[in-house]
Amino acid sequence: MAFWHTEKVPSDHPALVDARGFTLTWGELTMRVQTLAESIPPRCLVFIFCKNQCDTVMGYLACLKQNAVALMLDADLDDTMVQSLIDTYHPAFLWREDEGAFSLHATGLTPFPLHDDLALLMTTSGSTGSPKLVRLSQRNLESNATSIANYLAIDAHERGLVSLPLNYVYGLSIVNSHLKAGATLLLTGASVMQREFWQFVRDERASSLAGVPYTWEMLKKLRFMRMDLPDMRTMTQAGGKLAPALVKEYTDFAEQHGKRFVVMYGAAEATSRMAWLAPEFAQRKNGTIGQPVPGGEFILLDAGGGIITTPDTEGELVYQGENVALGYAERGSDLALGDTFQGTLHTGDIARVDAEGFYTIVGRKKRFLKIFGNRVGLDDMETLVKSAFPELSCACDGRDDLLCIFITDAAFENTVKQYAAAKSQLHHSAFCVITLDEIPKNAAGKTLYHRLKDHVPSV
Repeated sequence: MAFWHTEKVPSDHPALVDARGFTLTWGELTMRVQTLAESIPPRCLVFIFCKNQCDTVMGYLACLKQNAVALMLDADLDDTMVQSLIDTYHPAFLWREDEGAFSLHATGLTPFPLHDDLALLMTTSGSTGSPKLVRLSQRNLESNATSIANYLAIDAHERGLVSLPLNYVYGLSIVNSHLKAGATLLLTGASVMQREFWQFVRDERASSLAGVPYTWEMLKKLRFMRMDLPDMRTMTQAGGKLAPALVKEYTDFAEQHGKRFVVMYGAAEATSRMAWLAPEFAQRKNGTIGQPVPGGEFILLDAGGGIITTPDTEGELVYQGENVALGYAERGSDLALGDTFQGTLHTGDIARVDAEGFYTIVGRKKRFLKIFGNRVGLDDMETLVKSAFPELSCACDGRDDLLCIFITDAAFENTVKQYAAAKSQLHHSAFCVITLDEIPKNAAGKTLYHRLKDHVPSV
């Protein structure tokens, strides 16, 4: 695999360290991957049940080495969903942990043909357990790994923390970009709420930390900015919009302590990253997603499909680049499909660009409700509430003429409702504030909006 340059890295340089105390040098990793690859026939489909451990990375690299195709799945995925995926896609092998050790299991199923360019399958952030997958090529992986390693200036001295799931494109992009640079990966399945997480970070001198908005919201509550972490130089955020006020806090902290806080924007359909906000612009362009990553470009389309050229005009954000996936798969026969996206991804996000070329996401194309004839953006309202009540976990959903704001503290119900009505200048009857024990999220910390639908009052 092109982004995995084993011959350029000293064999005794550490490659992988996981929280179990398991360590592999680059030389050891190369040998283990080679041994495992010899058990995997070329051009077969392998389901990898991911844990943030060395074995998962070995399985992934062995598939790439053999030109086999891996589907990265959560090791804790429900058995019914796993069986549904097996029935749909007919993997030849399962790479999973049994009784404390990873092993390769042959299924004996009749395989579906695989397109020559297909290298990897990932679930989309909203489709974990669903048959819908994103089809990625080796060119996609190489392009995005190179782009990220370049703009984050990752080198062999980095000790990148991988705490996000490896079946999530953001987590896997950390692996790919650090392998590209010959760096060291520190793998842990612990959460930021656990003491062993921070023990691992300190003991292994992690130089970077990646998180989704929920991660950084939790870290604020844990007083992360008061922690003594001298080796931590780079902090990255993607996976949704973090409140601009919180971005400013982390940016200020980073500037004062010689660190970097980098906001990024991406999707599984773009292998991972599409945009980044360089630290030198973080203060002046707070609230934006920044500019396209190296090798990519954005265009904005109006309602008629025309290209918008006037700054500060809202339109659908479209991305073009070598990291754009081949397309989707929803059934076994789709694995033989070629490049249906043709390098162009319609993100479904509504955005605008300023005169200096910095893009701001203003909402989702479909994340809107009609409230008393007015078009109200659910993402806009969610951002407003999170900014006004930073101590609250919050998410918005609803139906036409009723916007539901979900929070986790009943004491704020009336205050939040009054605030939403005042900010939107709509009658308070348009809003329903509902308290839940917790906002439903997936393993990567992304809000599961489809689960909120069950709590939306019917007409």
